[in-house]
Amino acid sequence: MPELPEVETVMRGLAAVLEGRRITAASISRPDLRWPFPPGLAARLSGARVLGFRRRGKYMLMRLEGGESVLIHLGMSGRMVARRVDEAPRPRMAPQGAASDARGHDNPPDAHEHMVIETEERWRIGFCDPRRFGCVDLVPTGREEEHRLLAGMGPEPLGPDFTAAALSAALAGRLTPIKAALLDQKVVAGLGNIYVCEALYRARISPRRLAAGVAGARAARLVPEIKAVLAESIAAGGSSLRDYVRADGEIGAFQERFDVYDREGQPCPRCPGAPACSGIARLVQSGRSTFYCPRTQR
Repeated sequence: MPELPEVETVMRGLAAVLEGRRITAASISRPDLRWPFPPGLAARLSGARVLGFRRRGKYMLMRLEGGESVLIHLGMSGRMVARRVDEAPRPRMAPQGAASDARGHDNPPDAHEHMVIETEERWRIGFCDPRRFGCVDLVPTGREEEHRLLAGMGPEPLGPDFTAAALSAALAGRLTPIKAALLDQKVVAGLGNIYVCEALYRARISPRRLAAGVAGARAARLVPEIKAVLAESIAAGGSSLRDYVRADGEIGAFQERFDVYDREGQPCPRCPGAPACSGIARLVQSGRSTFYCPRTQR
């Protein structure tokens, strides 16, 4: 599933071609994704001007003239790609390890495209979602935070409200492992498996440690590492492992910089040659793979 850096990257790409521009046509090819599309969505989009974008956690909000926002979640396999109306989808390199068809695509052109919008400048944005775990909804712009999918979310990790003190308060008394606590969107918004593994490694905190035991000095180490790894991934265009691509159709590059994620059995970058280090280990927590260095993460 795309995490905060991937969603932020897609949002910025969409803003570059949509912000300030009018949608001239919109179409919906099926009644639902994870949930039904809002009634009359295509008609409500057609003719609307896009005022701007905002990200909340792993959700994008496209704000329209007239006081409505389009809430978009990419789900497990969703992608939104912008191209000119008369430009055919072009072949691209698949992420390392991803399956490709004979034409160089890891999906046939425009397969599973369920929503399309076009602009007066002849930009065409298609929302493809093979597994249909994504969603699209409408919400009054002034009431975005009241939407059922956004209400109760924790602070944005790149925002000023996400501090060591705030994280310590959220973790106080929690007897779940810190890995699980950081994946709780009510603790902090937008984090997923990849970046939690990477941030815990950088902060030298074991993913097994109880969340309550991270409050205080360890939280003071962890918060800046969370911010740093997210910022670095955004600068690299996110991480492409399977389905994720940027809004221009290209893949991200941060997967080339992973320290621990998906590196089970490989040497730890922090302690090469150390006899006490057996390399990056993997364990399963709450049904998800966790990657870490048992020697340096305590």
